[in-house]
Amino acid sequence: MDGFRERDVTQLSATAAVAQIAEGRLTSRALVDALLARISLRDPDVRAWLALSETARELAEECDAVPAARRGRLHGLPIGVKDVFDTFDLPTTHNSPLYEGFRPAADAAVVDLLRSEGAIILGKTDTTEFAAAGRNAATANPHDLSRTPGGSSAGSAAAVADFHVPLALATQTGGSTIRPASFCGVVGFKPSFGRVSREGVRIYAQSFDTVGWYGRSVDDVALLASVLGLDEEFPAAGFSRNPRIALTLGPYKDRLSPESLMALTVARERLEGAGHRVQVLDLPPEFEPLDRHHRVILHREGQASFRNLARRHSSSLHDDFHHRVENRDGSSLADLARAYDAMGSARIAFDAFMGDFDILIAPSAPGFAPIGRGPGDPVFNASWTLLGVPCLNIPIPLGSSALPIGVTLTARRFADKHLLDVARHLEPVLNPT
Repeated sequence: MDGFRERDVTQLSATAAVAQIAEGRLTSRALVDALLARISLRDPDVRAWLALSETARELAEECDAVPAARRGRLHGLPIGVKDVFDTFDLPTTHNSPLYEGFRPAADAAVVDLLRSEGAIILGKTDTTEFAAAGRNAATANPHDLSRTPGGSSAGSAAAVADFHVPLALATQTGGSTIRPASFCGVVGFKPSFGRVSREGVRIYAQSFDTVGWYGRSVDDVALLASVLGLDEEFPAAGFSRNPRIALTLGPYKDRLSPESLMALTVARERLEGAGHRVQVLDLPPEFEPLDRHHRVILHREGQASFRNLARRHSSSLHDDFHHRVENRDGSSLADLARAYDAMGSARIAFDAFMGDFDILIAPSAPGFAPIGRGPGDPVFNASWTLLGVPCLNIPIPLGSSALPIGVTLTARRFADKHLLDVARHLEPVLNPT
C-alpha cells in the first residue's frame, strides 16, 4: 500500500473517529472528504466499491449541525456496506447482471439501525455474486494487487484495510467474513447465528447466513456489536483477566500452509510470554465431517434460494447457481437429514466442550491470500459457521512478510460479548503495534 501522511484522518479507527467528532476535534464533513479523496486515489487499483453515495458530504454536514444531546453512538461515522444489503438510496446489485441498477424501496434492518445511530453510508462494496458463487468480485488485495482479498466480502475487507472507511458490513455463509479479514489484515467479526437481523439481506443458506463486519481493532467491532444488540452477557461467561485458552489446528491441519502454522505458533508464544496458559488440543473426532455436512446443507438450501432465478433467467444466470438448483452434487434427502442432525448434535457437543475454556484459537485461512480473484478455501471457517458460534479474526504480524495473516478466536454460542471482552484483553499481546 502507498504511503500517506502520518496524521491523515483516514487512518483513524472507528472508535477514535467517533470520539474526535463527539469532542469537536473533527467534523464528519472533514472525515468524509478525506475518505472520498483516499478512495479517488486508490480505488482505480483496489476496486473495492460498486457505488458511492452522492449525498455523503451533505449528510455529513447535517450530522455536524445536530446538537450533542441528539447524537447517536455512530454519529457522523462513514461506513461501507456490502452490496447484498438493501439500501434505499444506492443500488443493490448483488454483483449480478440480473440486478444491475436495482433500487430497493427500503434499507435492510441493519442499515436502518446504523443510520438511526447517526452513521453515514458511504457506499456499496463489491462482493462475490449473491455472496455465494458465480462472478467473483473485481476487488484486489491492497497489500498485493495481484492477490485476492478473499470472498465473498471482498470489497468491505479491502476498503477497511486500505483506509477507505473505518467500518464495513459483511456477511458469512461459509467463511466470507473471517477469511477476507485474515487475507487483508483487519479485525473481522461474525456473531452467533441468529443474533443480528437478516431482513433485507440476500439469503444464500437459511441455516448459515450471518451479518458480520470489519474494523481496525476489537474496540471497533465491539462498538458496532453494541449498536446491534450484542452487549448482553451470556450466563456464567463473565470476563476474566486470566482466560482459559485452548488452541487447535483443527481436523484439516494437512491443508495448512507454513505461514498459518507459524501464525498459530507465534500466537501461542506471545500469549505464553505474557503469562497466559495455552492448552493445545485436537477437536473430538465427530468434528471432522462437519465441513462435508456444511456443504450438503449449503447447496441444498442454495437450491431453494436460487430456484426462481434459474427458472426465470435460464442461461443468463451463472452456471454455479444452476449447479445448486439441479443438485449436481447428487446429495439425497437422507444426506440432508443426516447433515441437519449432525449440525444440531455438534452444536450441543461444542457448547459442552467449551465449558472448560473461555476461548478457542484456530486457523483463519489455509495461508496467505492466493493469486487471482477467487474467494479462497473456506475449510477453516465453514465448521464454525455450521456451529453458529461467534468468531473473530485478529491479525498476527509475522515480521518477515508484507502479507497479513490472522487467527480465529471463537467461543460457545451466544457468548459474543464474552469473546469480544477476552479478545480486547488479548489484542495487544497477539497484535502488538
